[in-house]
Amino acid sequence: MKVQFASGLWLVLGCSLSVCSAQAQSEDMGTNGTPNAVLIRGAKVFTGCSPDLLEGQDVFIAGNMISRIGPDLDPPEFATIIEADGRVLMPGLIDAHWHGVFATATIAKLLTTNEGYWNLQTAAAQRDTLYRGFTTVRDTAGPMFDIARATDEGLIEGPRVFPSGPAISQTAGHMDFRTTKDVPATPDKLNPFETSDMFYIADGIPEVLKRVRENLMQGATQIKLMAGGGVTSSYDPIHTIQYTKAELEAAVEQAENWGTYVLTHAINDEAVNHSIDAGVKSVEHGHMSTRETLQRFVEEDVWLSMQPFLDDEDAPALNEFQKAKYKFVTDGTDFVYRTAKELGVKIAFGTDTLFSADLASRQGAQLAKLQNWFTPYEALKMATCDNAELLGLSGALTPYPHGPLGVIEEGAYADMILVDGNPLEDLDLVSDPIGNFDVIMKDGVIYKNTLE
Repeated sequence: MKVQFASGLWLVLGCSLSVCSAQAQSEDMGTNGTPNAVLIRGAKVFTGCSPDLLEGQDVFIAGNMISRIGPDLDPPEFATIIEADGRVLMPGLIDAHWHGVFATATIAKLLTTNEGYWNLQTAAAQRDTLYRGFTTVRDTAGPMFDIARATDEGLIEGPRVFPSGPAISQTAGHMDFRTTKDVPATPDKLNPFETSDMFYIADGIPEVLKRVRENLMQGATQIKLMAGGGVTSSYDPIHTIQYTKAELEAAVEQAENWGTYVLTHAINDEAVNHSIDAGVKSVEHGHMSTRETLQRFVEEDVWLSMQPFLDDEDAPALNEFQKAKYKFVTDGTDFVYRTAKELGVKIAFGTDTLFSADLASRQGAQLAKLQNWFTPYEALKMATCDNAELLGLSGALTPYPHGPLGVIEEGAYADMILVDGNPLEDLDLVSDPIGNFDVIMKDGVIYKNTLE
């Protein structure tokens, strides 16, 4: 059973068929069997959606939800009390372009291991992500269905996951990591990476529809296709447009039939327009977009899910072919951010970290890098309130239907960070979660508390 504190009373709510008793116990009950109750006292609250801090606020968490916010709240006697002493309480961060399986595993490890190893490594990567203050991720390609389930069931620690499942790519597209010895391929000859949900190769409308439906069958909350050339892939120059308009439209129609949407990998301007023409609602990257194309984002209500890629210390290790492609990306970052902000494009924050534990550890530093183009408030709003709005495009397929994410308000999920300092004045605080995040809570569970 779920229990929730509201208006001074504990209300008993029915447990849905998809939530097992063990999960309900972990969400709503303390270790001693009493209802889970936490009071964070005397905080400055950043709601995620407003630049104004709410001073002197108490926040009461009942079960896994924020029940009450206000001064001088009177909690139950069994509640855990955390004295904020004027620290800033903010929503847990959201990474809208994450790859749990690919973030820390090197290519060599992925090629020489199997699903058991991938899951163990990913579980460790997800745990570290949570302890960096990222309480939700939109996973935009990879075999994450089991990781998402294990997280929700409490088997492993990690952020909430909105899984796309295997990215769908055409032959020779951005996610085609087969070797040339694997072609010509036949329908009865799937690559081992396909059967292990690393990626799906689909050519033609029937195959695209099949793979979209298979991802939805496994629990995808949104669908990812590759619509243009990429950096790390072996066969596609950066300028290429991938999939026909009819193929992309078929995927969009099928996703919409399930109440969700399609996101596409599209870096070059032509691939971005190709995606928008087909009805895609979230374009990933878009670093070569023109001003005219960015205006289309506004007019057609499309999200730009972009990353602060620069030729700096966070640049990935690449071969010469990949470096030449990466330069097109980094050359466009400044113009696209500045122009998109000027035009009022809906911008999501994500990191797209690949194949490096060192780069993954700098997840918060990637967020702090946004201050090159945005105020601290704008950057933090992007990584909380705005990213949560993007997640809302999954509609009824959301794994978390009982309240909003990315905000601190009554009735929202209790995903929060208590910061030693004011990130609205110093965004660099998020770069050092070990030193600056005193409390990390997800789903009402305290994962870190240095104030005890």
